[in-house]
Amino acid sequence: MEKFVIQDRNKRCCTSETPAGSLRKKIKQERDEKMKEEDSEDDEDAAFAEFSNPVPWQKIEAEGLDCDYALLFSKEEADRLFTQLEEEVVYATGEESKVQVYGKVYNIPRKQATYGDAGLTYTYSGVRRLACPWTPTLEYIRDTVTKTTGQTFNFVLINRYKDGQDHMGEHRDDEKELDPRCPIASVSLGATRDFVFKHRDSRGKQSRRQIEPVKLELAHGSLLLMNPPTNTFWYHSLPIRKKILLPRINLTFRHILLDSKRESKTKPDVN
Repeated sequence: MEKFVIQDRNKRCCTSETPAGSLRKKIKQERDEKMKEEDSEDDEDAAFAEFSNPVPWQKIEAEGLDCDYALLFSKEEADRLFTQLEEEVVYATGEESKVQVYGKVYNIPRKQATYGDAGLTYTYSGVRRLACPWTPTLEYIRDTVTKTTGQTFNFVLINRYKDGQDHMGEHRDDEKELDPRCPIASVSLGATRDFVFKHRDSRGKQSRRQIEPVKLELAHGSLLLMNPPTNTFWYHSLPIRKKILLPRINLTFRHILLDSKRESKTKPDVN
């Protein structure tokens, strides 16, 4: 992520002993330097306008993995948002609470909900989900993420884990609906949980390479940006942690392509 640095201004002075020619030259230099400083300040103001809630980012990198991690909300605000989401979010039930894996249907080991712009749908693991209208709290979190990252999102997948027994298996967020140029922004509220990345070439008994997994601890109020091409090369999971007794809510903000953009992306170039 970009770093924003405000430099201190240097104080300047001239004495009456300075010759007139040198004085005019010095004044011109100071005027030019002041104009440069003003231009620099304008650039900084523009940067802060785009990222109006700058946070200290931690860069997480490996071969083909590019993530940024930061604490986005204070504990007090994260507590408030968690409570509000518990009141507002309606989770899927019945057939919508199941998932298809290799042709078999299983109960999802967590609660799920989908919210976003009107008419958007998202299909994964054989299940097609329609976005519910944004709630006030989801809009607030989405807008905060946008101000912090400069990225826009039109959809969010919400997972609620009642405790450490609820989990998510290894997968990649690489569905065709997703804009491949946009990162996925993952906001965590509630219990801190381990989050594990595994490279696609190092999975299973027939793995081709030895690449160490990357393990993170996603804290209460944190934001993890999974930038391209992370989801091309790395699977991620939230493993079972039996010692975790408290709930966690995770919100993954995404940008879903509209049908016209999706069609233009998949159609061959006939020119």
